[in-house]
Amino acid sequence: MYLQEEKKRFLAIAANLIILVFQARSFGYVWSNCYDSPYFFRGDYVVIGLYMAFVYLITKGFNGYKLNYMRIGQLCVSHVIAICLGGAIAYAFICMALNEYESAMPILVMVGVQVLFVVVWLIVVRAIQTYLYPPRRMATVYGNYPPDNFLEKLNKGSNRYHISLMCSCQEGFESICEKIDDCEGVILYDLSSEIRNQIIKHCYQKNIRIYVVPKITDIIMRESEELYLVDTPLFLSRAQGLHLDQRIVKRMMDIVVSALGIILLSPVMLVTAIAIKLYDRGPVLYKQTRYTLDKKTFTIYKFRSMEMDAERKGAQLARKGDLRITPIGRIIRRAHIDELPQLFNVLKGDMSMVGPRPERPEIFEKYSKSIPEFEFRLKCKAGITGYAQVHGKYNTTPIDKLKLDLLYIERYSFWLDIKLMLLTFGILLSKDSTEGIESDQVTALSREEK
Repeated sequence: MYLQEEKKRFLAIAANLIILVFQARSFGYVWSNCYDSPYFFRGDYVVIGLYMAFVYLITKGFNGYKLNYMRIGQLCVSHVIAICLGGAIAYAFICMALNEYESAMPILVMVGVQVLFVVVWLIVVRAIQTYLYPPRRMATVYGNYPPDNFLEKLNKGSNRYHISLMCSCQEGFESICEKIDDCEGVILYDLSSEIRNQIIKHCYQKNIRIYVVPKITDIIMRESEELYLVDTPLFLSRAQGLHLDQRIVKRMMDIVVSALGIILLSPVMLVTAIAIKLYDRGPVLYKQTRYTLDKKTFTIYKFRSMEMDAERKGAQLARKGDLRITPIGRIIRRAHIDELPQLFNVLKGDMSMVGPRPERPEIFEKYSKSIPEFEFRLKCKAGITGYAQVHGKYNTTPIDKLKLDLLYIERYSFWLDIKLMLLTFGILLSKDSTEGIESDQVTALSREEK
């Protein structure tokens, strides 16, 4: 098993090196043959090296080189973002180096060729991986409820894992260890700390991979600060959300990005407003009360995508195949155009560009009854996009939304906001991101959360 893992790792490294070499050669050709380089021979190599360093770091930051872990769509989006940013920076550098505006066409062609090559190459490599290496044999050890929803999503999103064994914690530690010893990995789902720690130590000793679905306290302590006040290590969690300097920087970015967004997207918003008005003569905007930082309420703006009396029976989330959604609404929801008026909420200061998705008070209170920790999401101002929006979808369960939002709050940085805003473009291509809840549900609570 160890040798197979090393082979898979070597294949991934080789595939990534081929991508880097192609990018270096294509940029080197454009730089040397399409522009009048002012540098000597060695200087040209420095320019190529700087370009590659930038593209490499951006791709790595978006997890584009994790061929053995990321889904093919996520890999392609990561590389496309890095290539486009690399092309933009390269063109800006060329204009500054030559001290005049040059034609952008060679760079645009280079970006297109690189995108085509990388996407095709990633698909080929993933096909080779699937052919050479069968799915990893996995065991799942769970607590009070079988993780049906989790396993359904895992099987749907990846063909690299095969759940060959299911064990309940009620079977006892010794029995579980006997069963999982033949597996290549173990998923620990919703276990008590005592038995979870025992299984982790056993797997560590037996060199079995461990996949842990984290508890809320795991996420809070994950980004804690290391302290060595005495000869016993300490972990410090400040548990205060964003610092003052972080809030100031975040607000400045919100003002700039939302103002630019309103200016650039105003034609799209105008056409959308006209289409909604012409369809049924109803109001263009849909207004709702939502919670934000410290449970403060504000009025959120969205383009109306449902019938005018869609909530005559009370507050409820959109369902799969929801008949309340209008034909215009289906289009704008699919393209996320209905969210654009929230740029005005950001400019006003009600929301941020990046943060936990704001919930309606009625839905929030229902979630909080089942999950008291759900209020932890309010340690940060609500946002248009964020961890839960990029890595989750509309019908993601509340507990998973909470965990994703806590990861964002604990990890916050200026560059993380930039990364999540760029990754948001990738979910625009995903139909699953707007998938509603089941027809027999009112909220997204799963069985084990109720």
